[in-house]
Amino acid sequence: MKQFNYKDFSDWHDLVQNSIIKSEELLEILPVEKNNIEKIIKTYPMRINPYYLSLIKHANCPIGKQAIPDLKEIEDFNTITDPDPLCEEIQSPVPNLIHRYPDRVLFMVSAECAMYCRFCMRKRKVGHSLAITDETINTGIEYIKKTKTIREVVISGGDPLLLEDKKLGNILKDLRAIGHIEILRIHTRIPCTLPQRITKDLADILRCYHPLFINVHFNHPDEITKEAALACATLADAGIPLGCQTVLLSGINNDADIMKTLMKKLVMIRVKPYYIHQLDTVRGTLHFKTTIEDGLNIMQSLYGLSGLCVPQYMKDLPGGGGKIPMLPRYLKTVSGDTLKLAHFKDSGIVD
Repeated sequence: MKQFNYKDFSDWHDLVQNSIIKSEELLEILPVEKNNIEKIIKTYPMRINPYYLSLIKHANCPIGKQAIPDLKEIEDFNTITDPDPLCEEIQSPVPNLIHRYPDRVLFMVSAECAMYCRFCMRKRKVGHSLAITDETINTGIEYIKKTKTIREVVISGGDPLLLEDKKLGNILKDLRAIGHIEILRIHTRIPCTLPQRITKDLADILRCYHPLFINVHFNHPDEITKEAALACATLADAGIPLGCQTVLLSGINNDADIMKTLMKKLVMIRVKPYYIHQLDTVRGTLHFKTTIEDGLNIMQSLYGLSGLCVPQYMKDLPGGGGKIPMLPRYLKTVSGDTLKLAHFKDSGIVD
């Protein structure tokens, strides 16, 4: 693999602008099949910024699999015929705003990411820059204003932290000015994929809009670098509680030891493990899917750790039904006052 130093780039803008988006650019660094890459990126764009690229040891390492297009992404179209199985579009009263739960909405304000994850639940949208505009953002804010039952706004995308400071600040200001909005939450993968974006200036803007929570997204221990730790520290020092939403991915983290290491490393950088998600059945991602049994057995192993390290294991129901927790079966039987329980060290907790 060709080596280069991402530190040669001047700032986060420079890193994004020098991202790999074409097959020939990737071919200069990794031994990949150009024609295969081109077939995929016609439908699902590629973006790998120099920082995240530096974490890739080879195309099939846990980091590489998350970033490098795979022909399997376009081989499940006959298996998954619905491009939107979670019914986000149906639950969007206005463009790019999902109102699934009565008291909160998910508000998409960016169609761009610092790195286009190959397992993304919004593969149909991300990277298509015309999908989200100033007009759709203003329309979303107006909907939130007039819908008094909403008390929490989850700001998502794409990645909202890829917006410029001023634009993001204006969105937060407009939302915070709405009287019935109590909580603002940002979902971002930037501290993992482009930690250089987390500047003091950005943190100073974010600290103005408390109560503000940020959920980050790390999937593998190798993603927790010194740069990522510094980015999370900058946010935490601004008084922002940090949680992590990890996706269970075949060949990347569907292993108890890997997941234990990841959860412990997250706590060390002041990030509370929040969710482990069962991968959504989204077109172009089926090759990453694991079994529910795998996830439950991993959760069983995590319960031996400090409670700080233990997230919830969640599945998003198809058809827009929302998230439900998936729990190992510790209570095996009840007979009068006698309980049969499974210990976290037990194997085969799934019947």
